[in-house]
Amino acid sequence: MRLSVIVPVYNMAAEGKLNFCMDSLVDQTIDDYEIIAVNDASTDHSLEILREYEKRYPKKVRVITYPVNRRQGGAKNEGLNAALGEWIGFIDSDDWVAPDYYEKLLARATETGADLVGCDYSLVNEHTFEVGKIVQNNTVDQTGELNEEKHRKLILRPGSMVIKIYKGSVIRDNHLRFPEGIFYEDNCAGPLWSLYFRHFERVEEPLYYYYQHGTSTVHYISEEKCRDRMRAMELFYEECSRSFLQQYHDEIEYRFVELYYVNTLFSYMQGAKRPRLSFVKKLREGVEWRFPDFQQNEYFKKLTGPEEQRLVALQRRSDIRFFWEYRLKLWVRRHKS
Repeated sequence: MRLSVIVPVYNMAAEGKLNFCMDSLVDQTIDDYEIIAVNDASTDHSLEILREYEKRYPKKVRVITYPVNRRQGGAKNEGLNAALGEWIGFIDSDDWVAPDYYEKLLARATETGADLVGCDYSLVNEHTFEVGKIVQNNTVDQTGELNEEKHRKLILRPGSMVIKIYKGSVIRDNHLRFPEGIFYEDNCAGPLWSLYFRHFERVEEPLYYYYQHGTSTVHYISEEKCRDRMRAMELFYEECSRSFLQQYHDEIEYRFVELYYVNTLFSYMQGAKRPRLSFVKKLREGVEWRFPDFQQNEYFKKLTGPEEQRLVALQRRSDIRFFWEYRLKLWVRRHKS
C-alpha cells in the first residue's frame, strides 16, 4: 500500500462538509491508497455518511468507529494503528485537497528521497476549488537534509501537520503518536515529530484547502481549551526531556513558553467570558517551574512583541496588578471602538 490517509471525524455531516472532504479524497489521481475514516463518537449523521462511502468505494475507504469521544488525537492514533501505507497523511474532515495533491507530494518524495513532504494551503470560506488566500506552511530554509540548524527552525515553526505526508516507517519505528482527549494535539506532536525525520521537501503550490467557518476549534476560547493547550505543551516538554532538551534547549524553551504561556495567557484574557485570577497565576507558575529564566531566551526577546514582554514582566512581579491592568486595558479598548 503506497499511502494511508487518516480522517478523524466528529459531527461533520452538516452543510455537506464531510461529503466535500471525502469526495476530494476518493477522486485522487493516484492508485494504491486507502482512506481510513475514524468516526470519533459523532452524535450526528457522520457515521452514516462514512458507511455510504465505504459501501461505494470498498477498495479505498475503511471506517473505524467507537462509542466514546477521544478527540482528534485519539482518532488519529486509531488510524495509525490500522494504517498499511508506506506513507501517512492526515486531513481535517472539514477541509479538502486538490485532485493531484497526493500525486504531487509523493512524486516530490520520489524525486528527492525525502521522508517528509509538504506544501502550502489556501484559505476558503465556501466549498470550492478556486484558490483563496495562499498561506505558506513552511519555508524554503527548513527544507532539504535536516541538519541541526533546520531542526531548530522546525521546532520553532513546524507548520501544520495535515499539510504534509510522513514516511510510515519513521512513525512506526519511533512509536510516534498524538496526545488523546485534548484539543491542540498538534501543538505537541508537530515540533516533536519533526525531530525524527531526516529530509523535508515542499511542493510550491497551495494544494490543501483550509475551510474557515464559525464552528472551527480555533474560533472560540474557553478555559477548558486553554488547559488542553497547556497539557499538550506539558506532554511536549516531557517527551523532549527524554531525548532532545539538552541539544535544542533554547528552541524547546521558546516553543513551550510561546504556546503554554504567552499565547494562552493573552487569548484567555481576551476571549474568556469570566477570566479568573487563579488560572492566570497557574499559567505563570507552570512556565516558571520548567523555565525560570525564559525572559533571557533570545527567541523570546526577538519574537515576542515589546508590549507582551512588558506585560509578562508585570505579571512576574504581581499577578493581581497584571490581571486588573489588562482587564482595564481591554475595557478601554472596547469602549473606544
